[in-house]
Amino acid sequence: MAKQYRLAYTMRPPSYDTEDKYLAEIPALPGCKAWGDTPEEALDILESVAEAFIDSCKEHGDPLPESICQVGEIVIAA
Repeated sequence: MAKQYRLAYTMRPPSYDTEDKYLAEIPALPGCKAWGDTPEEALDILESVAEAFIDSCKEHGDPLPESICQVGEIVIAA
């Protein structure tokens, strides 16, 4: 079974700065951001982005940020 990480996220409402989209991001993973027309869409996309980020780190032998390595689960909580 793959290791899981519990990741906290932030959600911003639509605004001029987010091009009238919801913006979800995981602060512990630099650059992991997703935009969507609904909060649910932004979270669905964010989950895929976070998974790709972690897979890329593992594939290239890059360390994961310490803040997520200490927790031990990947569960996107809403």
